[in-house]
Amino acid sequence: MALRSLQLIRVLHHVSGLRESSYPIRSYSNHASGVSNGLKFSFSLKSFSSNLYNGHNAFPRTSGKTLTVRSAMVAELTIFRNERRLATTQANAPAQARKMGAVKVSMSSPGFVYEPYAPREPISFWQRWFTRSGWRRTKDDIILELKSAYAIAKLRKTGYSKRQFYNEAVTMYREINTLMANGDKNSLRKAVTENMFSALKNEIKQRETVWSKVYWELVEPVVKVRTLRARLIGVDRNDLNKLFIQLTLEFLAKHKFEAYDSKGTVVAGDKDKEVLVRDIWVFEKSLFHSGAYWRLCGRISA
Repeated sequence: MALRSLQLIRVLHHVSGLRESSYPIRSYSNHASGVSNGLKFSFSLKSFSSNLYNGHNAFPRTSGKTLTVRSAMVAELTIFRNERRLATTQANAPAQARKMGAVKVSMSSPGFVYEPYAPREPISFWQRWFTRSGWRRTKDDIILELKSAYAIAKLRKTGYSKRQFYNEAVTMYREINTLMANGDKNSLRKAVTENMFSALKNEIKQRETVWSKVYWELVEPVVKVRTLRARLIGVDRNDLNKLFIQLTLEFLAKHKFEAYDSKGTVVAGDKDKEVLVRDIWVFEKSLFHSGAYWRLCGRISA
């Protein structure tokens, strides 16, 4: 048992160097430590209705003319088979899909967030290394980290640059929030996945029943951006190169927000004040479609 514990310690130490660290877009003076005590308010109506955020972790299926195989075709990355190697497995396709074996499957997005990020509860050093439950927890933590490291390594083979992606992600974060504030559904459709568009469209509709117009602005540079999780999703059991990748990013940024009624009167927020907001967004990209680009596929309640 002691030998196994020491082995896990060495592996965990090695994996810790693989984790995507935070990357400030630019140096930011005054880290907004005093703002966090104020009202956390963004145009997305977090304080208006928690119902708007139900389902961010897993979206419902959508119908369409193109057959789309959802979770049944997901390739779940199994780490540490026999605690030593990486392997990719897939679930069996549903009966309907098996009967339609000759039908060509086309998928622009898996349609859900795979293994949504959730913070791990901290445990003491003593419990982690000197109890059986602690060893299991350490193994689980290593598996989670290795899944992300494996996904990032796969992504790097396509020319991925963390610095470049973070700059692109901040641009998407600003543009999508702006489109949401303006209610521009047509432009919004191109920046998000199908299921995410359906959720955001409903959110805009509900917001417009309360506020006639909103003002939103991102104060740049953002305070911090970091990767929380990376996951691969396979869609073809016969071709392991047909993969989607999802990167979960945390944004810590200052927003300006103000909402108006039909008469133009301010009813919420103050655009002269900066509010520190923490958002967790999931971006998705196909690794096998030519011309594929990053899109927002989910948001996770921070």
